[in-house]
Amino acid sequence: MVCCMPGVAFVPALLVSWSSAAFIISYVIAVLAGHVEPLVPYISDTGTKPPESGVFGFMINISALLGVITMYIRYLLIEKQNESSYFVGSSCNMFSLCVGLMGCIGMGIVANFQELSVPSVHDIGALVAFGSGVVYITLQSIISYKSCPQWNTYFVCHIRMAISVISCIAFIPMIVFALQISMTKIDWTPDEK
Repeated sequence: MVCCMPGVAFVPALLVSWSSAAFIISYVIAVLAGHVEPLVPYISDTGTKPPESGVFGFMINISALLGVITMYIRYLLIEKQNESSYFVGSSCNMFSLCVGLMGCIGMGIVANFQELSVPSVHDIGALVAFGSGVVYITLQSIISYKSCPQWNTYFVCHIRMAISVISCIAFIPMIVFALQISMTKIDWTPDEK
């Protein structure tokens, strides 16, 4: 099985590195081109105008693909571990994979439908990506606890659950503030609401 092949551990590390580079590179290009203010712009704002939009879209599409590969490897790993010590239902593992794949599809939507070009589609993609991501990481945390102590340490489980809780907490203001904004634009003047 793929999950038992030596060397697949590089895929999650590549996912994190590539995704970070996507955000940083598009941010630098957007700031240097004068398209965004350097102080904490929305991620989507840094990938709205050319040339950074092309870089952002391309790199986030690759991130989504790497996310799919990472989640599939995790799925296979849990299935393999379940063969020797049953700790979670196969349907729960499959459901978790499907939720994660929905998040990757959301990432692809965000990458290909820029914030200013098609805002409603972009926003739906972001909601699917972030919402599915929060559910996926929470499900994976629960699966990790069920696999203790044979396949995980409680320390690792606690770290995963802490990340899940932080993600859930961060998701709430994202929704609240997104609903407060009635229009999407990058350049705001001080007299605007």
